[in-house]
Amino acid sequence: MKSIRVAVAIATKGRPNVVAQCIASLRDQTYPIDDIIISCSSSDDSPQLTDAHHVRTIYGPVGLTKQRNNALANLGNDIDLVFFFDDDFVAHRDYIKVMVDLFTEDASIAGATGAVIADGINGKAIKFEDAKQKLSSIDVENHKRKIINNFSPYGCNMVFRLAAISGLRFDERLVLYGWQEDRDFGAEVARRGKIVKVSTAYGVHLGFKGGRVAGTRLGYSQVVNPLYLFRKNNMNVGNLTAHISRNFTANAIKIFIFKDGEDRLGRLKGNFMAVMDVIRGKIEPEKVKDL
Repeated sequence: MKSIRVAVAIATKGRPNVVAQCIASLRDQTYPIDDIIISCSSSDDSPQLTDAHHVRTIYGPVGLTKQRNNALANLGNDIDLVFFFDDDFVAHRDYIKVMVDLFTEDASIAGATGAVIADGINGKAIKFEDAKQKLSSIDVENHKRKIINNFSPYGCNMVFRLAAISGLRFDERLVLYGWQEDRDFGAEVARRGKIVKVSTAYGVHLGFKGGRVAGTRLGYSQVVNPLYLFRKNNMNVGNLTAHISRNFTANAIKIFIFKDGEDRLGRLKGNFMAVMDVIRGKIEPEKVKDL
């Protein structure tokens, strides 16, 4: 018998056709969804949907953190679990059921993230049809569930117990694409309960390139945002060093070698602009809007 009420919140900007496909795929979920919120900043971002049962669109200020906060503000009081999906995330048909079972079994879990079996963000974007095919071949019942504790959530797919995040909001100083907003929010939630990764909550992140921020802006955020999280005690020094050095190295190498079609020169420029600001004592994530 269904007892846990769930909502899915999707922030989107500049790619209505992509989000329409991903929302349509949620109709295949084996556990019923009570509310799907599409958080937009403009009617131009709103997808054209057919059979839009339990789907509603809300509007507010632009920016991932602001749009997710707007979704939180519009949740019903009867919701138990809120799922945050990127607008280009395709969930396995049993994804929500797996998460509901997890949260039902362990009351100490405050948040969770699933297993991304393919991620287009690391290279060429994945086609929606290919993602569906990859997921359709997986029978969750035949897979042993593994739970990894103390795992920072991945923003393309994460779920939180609403009671555990009461009063919390995504940090709106992490503007636009909100680089590292998932780690920041996860660290806040982890002070209230366990954050875990569950191996059988499968999904594919398409990594669609349209609608993302310019290279210079992203490069700036790659340096400043981790430092900002470190200052908030939401990122340790090891992760801070790894994030910044990895992005610097990737941007520098992929200008000339292993080209991936991304604006690596713009990102590297943004990296150096951020370093100069940090040297001047300025760690201000919101400055990226002015670049």
